[in-house]
Amino acid sequence: MSYENIIFEIEGDVAVIRFNRPKALNAINPGVLEEVGDALDKIEADSGVRVLVLTGEGEKAFVAGADIAYMVKLSPLEGREFSRGGHELLFRLENLPIPVIACVNGFALGGGTEIAMACDFIYASENAKFGQPEINLGVIPGFGGTQRLSRLVGKAMAKELCMTGMMISAQEAKEIGLVNRVFPHDKLWEETLKTANLMAGKGKVSLRAAKRCIDRGFDVDLTSGCYMEADAFALCKASPDANEGMSAFLEKRKPEFKGELT
Repeated sequence: MSYENIIFEIEGDVAVIRFNRPKALNAINPGVLEEVGDALDKIEADSGVRVLVLTGEGEKAFVAGADIAYMVKLSPLEGREFSRGGHELLFRLENLPIPVIACVNGFALGGGTEIAMACDFIYASENAKFGQPEINLGVIPGFGGTQRLSRLVGKAMAKELCMTGMMISAQEAKEIGLVNRVFPHDKLWEETLKTANLMAGKGKVSLRAAKRCIDRGFDVDLTSGCYMEADAFALCKASPDANEGMSAFLEKRKPEFKGELT
């Protein structure tokens, strides 16, 4: 598939998806969803990809939301299908067995905040703005905003953001636990790649295990989560990477992780 709405590239072990509709502030339409889905197909089929980074093309926006010019024409049933299509894509993104970083370089509003929240964590430029402004259009978030936001920042803060439609700065987003780190705009990409490459050097089995245990253990009781962790620890121990990592530690050298997920 040739892409018109995104730029997809692989830099070493790191895959990058750039939302590429800068004149529309990278707003989401069905074409964006389809192309991102195709890129995820390629990532899942490429065992060499160890980390995925999502960002926006241009200086102004990560993703400024859904394309309102497209949404205004939708019937209620068509709106539900658009929403469900977004949910399905973000579940795929969330469930990738590799780490996913949102590199938010500008506006991340509505669907932009929702996409960023489906990543494992968010790095943001000082210029970034976050929000769920759908209430100003007479609707609510449709790509998981009411659900992921409350889990990340708590019910009261999620209600305030979703019910007022206000935008918050990157620093405010960090203070409420939505964003991990904030960087000067000209350092954001460099710092994001630094972390992406750091994680790409770890074992794939242990990265997947850490991600799954945290995600799946979040909504269960502590005892069940800890048993889940013990099982995942055992699976990691079965990987060649565990022997390599421990041997490298004892031999005082850098490990070379080559274990696969299969």
